[in-house]
Formats: sequence, C-alpha cells, structure tokens
Amino acid sequence: MHIASVRIILTLASVLVLILTGRVATADQTTTVRAVLQSVADRNPAPNFSLDNSSGSTVELKHYRGKVILLDFWATWCHGCKGEIPWFSKFDRKYGSKGFTVIGVSMDEGGWKVVNPFLAGIKVHYPMLLGDKPTAEQFGINALPDSFLIDREGRIAATYKTGLVNKDDVEANIRALLSKP
Repeated sequence: MHIASVRIILTLASVLVLILTGRVATADQTTTVRAVLQSVADRNPAPNFSLDNSSGSTVELKHYRGKVILLDFWATWCHGCKGEIPWFSKFDRKYGSKGFTVIGVSMDEGGWKVVNPFLAGIKVHYPMLLGDKPTAEQFGINALPDSFLIDREGRIAATYKTGLVNKDDVEANIRALLSKP
C-alpha cells in the first residue's frame, strides 16, 4: 500500500474516532469552550518553539515576551478553527495597540501549499506559522482547535482545549490579562 494511502486511511480513522467520542468541534456547535484564568502562581511557562512563517523566516515564541498572546493551533479542514479566525482577527486589531497579539499555528500536513490559498481568501493580519509534530506534542495538541492565552511573562494563563472557544470568554480573559502590567 502506498504511504499516501496509509496516511489518508489513518487520518480518516482518527477523524472517525474524534467524531464518535464527541471531540470534533464544528462552526455550528452550540456548546463552546470556556477557560478560567490560572492564578499567577499556578501558571507554567509556555514551551518555546521555532517555526517558519510563509516567507520562510523563523519565528520564536520567546520573541513575543512582554505581550499577551493568543496562540491558536488550527487547520484549514477544521470547521471550528475557521469559525474562530475572524474573531481572533478582530481581537488582534482591537487590542494590538495595548500589547496583545494572536499567533496562528497551522497544523495542515499539506503545508503552505494548502494554507496560503486559504489565507488568501480571508483577511488575517496576525502572524501565521506552520506547525510541526514536536511543537504540537509540547502543547499537548491531540485535536483541533486548541488555543492558549499566554501572559506577558510567557506563562500559560488559560487553555481552550479541543473545541470552538466561547468568544466572549476569550475576550474577557484577554482584557483581564491586558489590565495587568
């Protein structure tokens, strides 16, 4: 069996398992993921990574220290992910001047040849990076979408695991983190 066929079968099997266990989020999903901000004492450092952007430059998470970051792991095939991107773009525009940024990490296996055409059809002003397996493992990514709010000190303040985020909850947590120097 050709390796591409094996990958397709494994991907389809994984999606089926996620559907059967209820771990796939869709854009029309009524239940959304909320997260409580961790106390400062309970926050763990976000793992650093070095990932490439679409122009081939390497971006490291540590270079964003001092900003509040919404780190979003997503893929073009993920309906929930695509539903969140316009919200995240709005947050980036609204709070960017206050020390906030969104960083998108695409987990698409097809790389930039899949991601760039998707991004060309929407307006995203925040950095987009191409993820890899080691980075996904560092953040415990098992399904998408997964998002993390990272405080100015580079610590994970809130985790939105496997599901469409609650837009108002994310925005409230962003405002709370931005209110702290």
